[in-house]
Amino acid sequence: MNKQSIIEAVHEKIGGTKVQAEQAVDTVVDSIVNTLRQGEEVSVSGLGIFSVKARAERQARNPRTGEALTVPAMKVPKFRAAKALKDAVK
Repeated sequence: MNKQSIIEAVHEKIGGTKVQAEQAVDTVVDSIVNTLRQGEEVSVSGLGIFSVKARAERQARNPRTGEALTVPAMKVPKFRAAKALKDAVK
């Protein structure tokens, strides 16, 4: 399933136009991204928790040349599935 499939599912469920369904999906995604950008968590009941994790600077190797590289510290998105989602997938 991709974003377009989600838009079509929202359109079928709530009606209206596909443009309105696309705006609704975009609003949800943008809200999640903006909240994560601020360093806060997003908890969606029954789905899970989106959060931001800080990764420390580390050493790595280029597999082709064997050269040592320094990977800079960065923030990465993290998702923890809710129990209801885990049970549904079993």
